[in-house]
Amino acid sequence: MIDWLNHSISLAGLLTTPLEILGFLTGAICVYLNTRQNVLGWFFGIVNAVLYAAVFWQVRLYADMGLQGYYFLTSIYGWWMWKFGGQTHNGVKVSYTPAKLYPVFGLIFIVITISWGFLLGRFTNASLTYADSALTIASLIGQWMMARKYLENWIIWIVADACYVVMYFYKDLHLTAILYAVFLVLAVIGYVQWRKDVVRVSQL
Repeated sequence: MIDWLNHSISLAGLLTTPLEILGFLTGAICVYLNTRQNVLGWFFGIVNAVLYAAVFWQVRLYADMGLQGYYFLTSIYGWWMWKFGGQTHNGVKVSYTPAKLYPVFGLIFIVITISWGFLLGRFTNASLTYADSALTIASLIGQWMMARKYLENWIIWIVADACYVVMYFYKDLHLTAILYAVFLVLAVIGYVQWRKDVVRVSQL
């Protein structure tokens, strides 16, 4: 019934599928709304996670496939935090990341990247095991930081998105690579816009 989603089509000379196109559209809308601090971005994040879980399963990027489950859950969490979080329960505000979290993030990134990369290489037919794992863990951290509205989440996304562009072109996911190039631009915009908010709050 849904086989048509996986039929290969040519879009402006790029080989893709309707499933990847839907992932492209929902992903772009999600990130754009996040840069605007619009809570509806999390709804599109939920839909995007489901779509891309299917896309990555087909190309054996299992770490990225697992990441979509995390995106699904953190999109629900992010929606709640942006709507009802904070001390006044009116939603969290943009702030700098507490310095005490950086050593924690660093330890998580190193330990889990090495462990997950080894397990994927040893027990599955996964592709680009360590690179995929490193980008997955960076994305885990960045997504959680975004849900908390920590400004520096955009810096993580800038670096991760640039690396994802290269990886997805290598895996012939051309439309997804272009999407992550769009994400890269939006991440820069998001950082600039969110920084204005955090600077304005600090001056009050």
